[in-house]
Order: sequence, then C-alpha cells, then structure tokens
Amino acid sequence: MSVLEENVKSMSTAEQLTTFESGNEMAAMAAAQINYHIMGYFPITPSTEVAQYLDMMKSRGEHDIKLIPADGEHGSAGICYGAAATGARVFNATSANGLMYMLEQLPVQSGTRYPMVLNLVTRSISGPLDIRGDHSDLYFALNTGWVILTARTPQAVYDMNIMALKIAEHSDVRLPVMVAYDGFFTSHQKRKVNYFKDRAVVQRFVGEAPTEYNFARDPKKPLTIGAHMNGDDLMNNHFQQSEAIYRAKDVYKEIAAEYAKLSGRNYDILDLYQMEDADVALFLLNSAAESAKDVVDRLREKGIKAGVISPNIIRPFPAHEIRNALKNVKSLLVGERADSYGGHGPNLTHEVKSALQEDKNNATIVQSRVFGLGGKDFYADDAEAFFTMAIDAMEKGVAEKPFDYYGQVAGEPEKALKQVIEPQHGDVYKSGLIQVTRDEGKNKLNVKIPPLRALTSKPKRIASGHGACPGCGIFGGLELFFKGIEGDLVILFQTGCAYVVTTAYPHTSHKQTTIHNLFQNGAATLSGTLEAFLELKRRGEIEISAEATFVMVTGDGGMDIGMGSAIGTALRGHKLIMLEYDNEGYMNTGSQLSYSTPFGHMTSTSNVGKAQKGKAFHHKDTAQIMASANIPYVFTGTEAFPQDLVKKAAKAQWYAQNVGTVYGKLLITCPLNWKSEDRFGQTIVEAAVNSNFFPLYEVEQGITNITYDPEAKNKKIPLSDWLKYMGKTKHLLKEENKDMLVEFEEEVDKRWQRLKAKHENEYL
Repeated sequence: MSVLEENVKSMSTAEQLTTFESGNEMAAMAAAQINYHIMGYFPITPSTEVAQYLDMMKSRGEHDIKLIPADGEHGSAGICYGAAATGARVFNATSANGLMYMLEQLPVQSGTRYPMVLNLVTRSISGPLDIRGDHSDLYFALNTGWVILTARTPQAVYDMNIMALKIAEHSDVRLPVMVAYDGFFTSHQKRKVNYFKDRAVVQRFVGEAPTEYNFARDPKKPLTIGAHMNGDDLMNNHFQQSEAIYRAKDVYKEIAAEYAKLSGRNYDILDLYQMEDADVALFLLNSAAESAKDVVDRLREKGIKAGVISPNIIRPFPAHEIRNALKNVKSLLVGERADSYGGHGPNLTHEVKSALQEDKNNATIVQSRVFGLGGKDFYADDAEAFFTMAIDAMEKGVAEKPFDYYGQVAGEPEKALKQVIEPQHGDVYKSGLIQVTRDEGKNKLNVKIPPLRALTSKPKRIASGHGACPGCGIFGGLELFFKGIEGDLVILFQTGCAYVVTTAYPHTSHKQTTIHNLFQNGAATLSGTLEAFLELKRRGEIEISAEATFVMVTGDGGMDIGMGSAIGTALRGHKLIMLEYDNEGYMNTGSQLSYSTPFGHMTSTSNVGKAQKGKAFHHKDTAQIMASANIPYVFTGTEAFPQDLVKKAAKAQWYAQNVGTVYGKLLITCPLNWKSEDRFGQTIVEAAVNSNFFPLYEVEQGITNITYDPEAKNKKIPLSDWLKYMGKTKHLLKEENKDMLVEFEEEVDKRWQRLKAKHENEYL
C-alpha cells in the first residue's frame, strides 16, 4: 500500500539513531523492526550471523519472529514457502551452496506469486570449496523470477530490507524479493549506519500485510495452490509473472521515493557517480563500486572524465536507465565477480550490451573482466587498472581483449611444492594384531585386540600441522577409530571442521586418498566412488587391495542436511562406513544448533536470555534412525573408552567389507563452543557416557548390545555432573531452570530404559 502524502510529512520527522554495525547486523535489525512472522533458516557462512543476531534479539524479547531451524537450505526454503502461502510475512538469509540447494524451490515461490524477503549474502560457490565472497551464487538467482535488489553498504542493507517487503507485497508485483550484498565485505565490515529509533515507524512504512491475495488461511475458502497446468495455461501464468517483475521497476521507484522522504536517503535505480559528462566508466555491483569512487576523484583531478555505474536493482534489469547513463560514454568496463563459463563474458556484461544494442546511436566500447573471485580483495589500485583498460580502449577505438580475467597468476613450475611425506599405504597400516572372527552360532563377530600401546606403531592417518582449535576432539577420536582399521582407506569428508582445518590449498593433512563433497551428498558420493572402484577392478582396469575400506566422515550437523543421502545409501547397502563425529552443533559455521544439540544447550542460534533458555527440543538419536534402516552394524563410541572404540572399528571394517553399510557415531568435544576447558575433553565425554546421555552400544545384525553399562559398573552419575563442565549448560543448573533439567533427565532416562529393554530382548 502507498503512504498518504499527509502522513509522509509527519513520518519524515521520525527520529533516527546512529550506530556502527555490519550488513548482517542491519539485515537482522530491519527484520526485527518489521517483526516478521516466520524465518525458516539453515546456517551457512557468511549469512549465518543474520539468524544468530535474530536469535540473540529473540532471547532478549526484542521481536516475536518464529525462528525455525531447518534440516538444510532446501528445507528452509520449503518452510518459508509454506509460511508465505498463508499470507504470513516471511524472511530468510543464505549464501552460496545454500542458495544452490534451495534453488529448486525459488521458482515455485515466484511462479505462484507469494511475497517474502531473502537476504543473499554472496559467496563463492563450491567447488573447489571457498567460503569467501563473490557473485557466483547471485548469478544463479537471475532466472528464478525473484526481484533482486543489490546493497553496497550496511546502510543500504538496512534500507533495502525495509523497502523489499513493501515491494514484494505491492499489488502490482506480488513476488518474492532478494536483497544481495557482498559476503565478508558488506556482511561483516562495520560502517556508520542510521536506523529508526522506533520500530513503529518502520511498520507504518511497510503497512499492513495484504489479506486480499489467495492465501491458504481460511478453511471457508479452500484453495489448490500450484495446480498442474498445460502449456497454454503455463504460458499465461509466466506471462503474468513476467509482466509483474517488469512492473516492479516502477514500484521500486515509487517506494524508494517514499522512503527517501522518510529517511533522507535516496536509492535511485542506478547509483551514478560523476556520470553526467563521463568519457570512461566502470560498471560494478555492490561494494566494489564504493572502492572505485575514490579513483574517479583522482582521475578527475587529472582531467580524465571518469565515472562509476552501480545498479540498485538488477531484476528487473534497468536497461532503459543504463542506455541513458551510457549515451555519451566512449568506453565502459564491466567488472563482475562471477563468470558465465563459455559465454564470452559474464551475465551482466551481455545484459549491458543488449541494453546498448537498442540504441542504434550508441558507440560505447564495452569490455568485460572477471575479478575478485573467492573473496579476492578489490582495491583502489585495481579500480585504477580497470580505468586504464577503459582509457586504452577509448584511445584506440577498440577493446583489444573484450573479455578476460583480472588478477589470475601464472604458475611457476620450479616453485611447485615438494612432497613432504612419503605416501603410506598397504602393509604399513596392517598391524596383524587385530583378530576378527565370526561366531556362526550367534551370528556375531568376536574381536581380539592387543594392548593399545601395541597399536601405536601404526602411523596416523592424518598428518600434523592442521588448523584445529586447541582441545578439539575430532582428530583424537578419528585416529583412535582408525587404529582399529587395517590396510588402506579411501575417505570422503563432508564439509565441516574436520575437512576445513586439514585442507588449505595447496597443503593437505591427509595421507591417503581423500575426497570432499558438500554436507548434503557425502554418502551418495562415496557410494558412487566405491561402486566405480569395484567395477573398474572387475574389468581389470585398476588394481586395488581387497582390504581397502571406504569411510565417509561427517559431523558439524552433516547428519541433518545429509540425512536423506545417508539413509538412501544405507538402504542400498553399499559396503562402506559412515562415521559421524558429534560435536553437538554446526561448529564450522559458528556454533549454531543442530538436531544433535541436546535440549536446553546454548548455541549461537539457541541463546539464553529472559525469553528463551537454550535449545527448545531434544536431540536426534541418529544411531537409532540408522539402525532402523536394517544395516548390519551400528555403533556408538568415544575416545574416553578406547578399547571399546577400537573393537568396534574392527567390527565396522569387517561388516563394511563383507556385508554392507555401517554407521558409527563418536561423541567428541569442542571446547571453544562448549565453553569448556581444553584439559577436560576426555573427562566430559566420559561423564556423558556415565550419565547415560551418550550410551555405548552396538546394533549387530539387528540385535542391540550395550557394551558399557555405568549402572552395572557402579559408575552412574547424575546428568548435572556432566553438565557442570560446560559453560553452554551451566544455566540448566540454576534453580529457576530446574523444570528444564528435570525434563532433560527424564528424556535421557527414557532413552536409556528403552535401550536396556532392547539389550535384554533381541526382538525389540
């Protein structure tokens, strides 16, 4: 809805405060002031902070947004779509592969015309893995049917998030809107920002949520949403959607003008800097444009008429405005933080050229450079180099190289890194001291292992020099498990702490073949690798030891977003091991809650404050879920019980080589995010076992066997004796939170009693 003129005058006096904040903080600030109904989210760097800040505000009672932690970005997009279909106001934030994972859902939302706002904190898309900022994700969004705004500064992030909802809900648009800003540049760099002191000002500006659209909210008015269409109807549907997104440009102008009166800040379709009489210009998105403006000033002092163009909206693409801005420009360089491989230039280059093609009198020379991939910085010197290229083309009357990369470096073979460690394989990893035999009568395995000190002669699978935090339990747990594995390994690491800290190109800590894939697809990927190895071996095309073992290592929430892939792999019965290190959170992205986070525990998205007291629901029992897939062997283990873990590793290898899929779960410590002392790592996981929170057991051929019973050993301790070691749980020990502690204790005891019943009855 439009704001009436008489109201604008009074609103323009609204008090604003000045702060010094980042783009992520200001996105969260805008969302909190609007007070959306729903945010379905899943953490991914560098957008994760948006949800963290909102959760922190929620714990202080500063907004009423229902924050729903999804199982992955695809799930978060589904949550948002389902909420938007009711007419609720919906908000989200994502980056890079998170956008790619939800990509399937985005055209569904725009095609059925349900408004919402998504912040895209731009980041390089894998692979190879890189978590820093470029626009390779943004370019995949161009064809989703969403309106796309671009924000160069934290101030613009705040302002455009407020305008975005009003645009999305406008009756002439009725489309979801994306606000894109640069990851780790705009998202994390703190700048001076003004914001409205009273959120009522923001809420009056965006107006009441529309109710006249076809929302699934009234049982008296049933709807069918997203019905199957034939070609004629689909053509009409997409035509209407196309018309709506083009109308969004005029709506943007209208709303930007209203917002300028309210805030004193103007966001024209194009941000034009010194373009009135420019001979040479740069076309740049977002933060890079800000870096180039100082160079324009220096060039102007030398008599060179330079300028910068940066759009505030790229969907719909402002072709008319660009034609006008470039009417008299002799040479333009389009710099882009992404490529359209094989297209002789990235996406926006071609759209600029297409816009100019409509003006037959335009003679602007256009050249294109891909720059700044993977967060590579763009300095004033780089902008000056771009202007030099543009000036050269102007003087020569032609761009000698219309398309190229900028900033790439040719390799120097003589500086190639030398191998540090001689490859270790085969017999070096065979101790000959572990014996696994099958008890045919009981359909179980018997394992004999030597004293653990006898296995220290086996070399470690992961070299020293990795970047794990002090006290990290991942590698102690993994290496202990690997002591029970004889012979060669082929390992897949899903994204997570264990992978990121061991592979900083061009270095690696992995001594044996290691593959990486994203959280959601690790198990499927390794199953493909395994079956390819076996088929190549069957055809005689490779030689591989029959004792080679394939292991997928997952953690940091990988069994949330990757659960579907893991279950599918288990049901197919591939002969591999899925090994989860459970640190009770998404630690690699900043300690957000995962479904394995226990009840009441504090994370960066389950904060503790007057309005909430940590995670609101109980942890997922992944081992029991995987056991229900009827795989031959499931186990739990910890570094605190080494003999138990090594025996289970030996069993896991036998079943993976001879029967089918194995799943194991290791509880490991994360002192940084558990807020515990490094020296208490083993003590904490031992206490988790002795309190019955993390029971040690195995499910072998469908039969449950508790391998360590604290009660039988007279080692049982209260749950509080485990919780007291960690800063993330100390609030549960306070008297005012006694009810939560009791609920947690009852859940732990219920799961333990069920496990004991299964241990005592093989048919359960």
